[in-house]
Amino acid sequence: MLRVAVIGAGSMGRNHARVLRTTKDVEIVAIVDPEVERAKELVRIYGGKAFGCVDDALMNAVDAAVVAVPTHLHYQVAAPLLRAGVHLLVEKPLASTVEEAEALRRLAEQNRCVLAVGHIERFNPAVRLLAERLAEGRIGRVFEVRARRLGPFPVRIRDVGVVLDLATHDLDIFRFLLRSEVMRVFAEGLGALCTQREDSVTALLRFESGAIGVIEASWITPTKVRELIVVGEGGMFRVDYLTQDLFFFENAEAAPIGWAEMSVFRGVSEGAMTRLLVHKVEPLRAEMDGFLKAVRTGVDDQIVPAEDGIAALRLAWAIIEAMQRGEAVMLRPPSQK
Repeated sequence: MLRVAVIGAGSMGRNHARVLRTTKDVEIVAIVDPEVERAKELVRIYGGKAFGCVDDALMNAVDAAVVAVPTHLHYQVAAPLLRAGVHLLVEKPLASTVEEAEALRRLAEQNRCVLAVGHIERFNPAVRLLAERLAEGRIGRVFEVRARRLGPFPVRIRDVGVVLDLATHDLDIFRFLLRSEVMRVFAEGLGALCTQREDSVTALLRFESGAIGVIEASWITPTKVRELIVVGEGGMFRVDYLTQDLFFFENAEAAPIGWAEMSVFRGVSEGAMTRLLVHKVEPLRAEMDGFLKAVRTGVDDQIVPAEDGIAALRLAWAIIEAMQRGEAVMLRPPSQK
């Protein structure tokens, strides 16, 4: 029986408590929030005890914890837990800054703790199936990846802008799918509409593989859109993150012959559209199962490791820098081939 604490009784903390409550061989021993009444409300539903802060007594009584507090508090909350040997699942982004995130990674290594990052879209079954199809070479060389993550302003967000809150999802997914690093980024955005930070951004990324990435993230649109598009030699995949649907649009001209020959004589032609069968599951439950497996067995192949969380955070800050400077930010020189 694993003793688990939920740190933060907001919307994500509530969801984590719900999943943990119905997970075998897990006991919620504590729910922590500075607004103790919020913690008590969740305790009445999911069990455990309510606390207003993470103290030494609590740290010694838990095996693992979920950190679902505002981003600027991630390091402050996670660091003492790691020092106490508590395994952590920290909501994304891992920390406010790359330096804080790297410090958490070092603490986890020093204290032999699992440190997983809550990049939940990795566990979306449509994304998992897409990753399999790309690994099989279903569309050959990938030319472009595009993500649109739009919606109205969430009143729960006060401490970060849209890049750290929304764009980090797709930055992680781009790296996960392409298995390639970003060489440079450029971005334009709008700020101070909903918050004192950026509320809308469009970012352009160039990967070492040659692929181009485009991210649109916004809090100023009245409708919610969560879409991912991957374009390659053999066609295009489209993921609807919300419905967990995966569609394939075939490039008819590329199917019988190679891209090089086709590009000279024909161009691109619309082919058949297929809706792939996706076995739908709740991503949060899959994420939690992977984390708990890592805690129990030490096998961490089903978590998003700290290194990936740091990489996404570094890209997010590069986008913010590019937006503020009004020019491209170089992350690494082009590969020498």
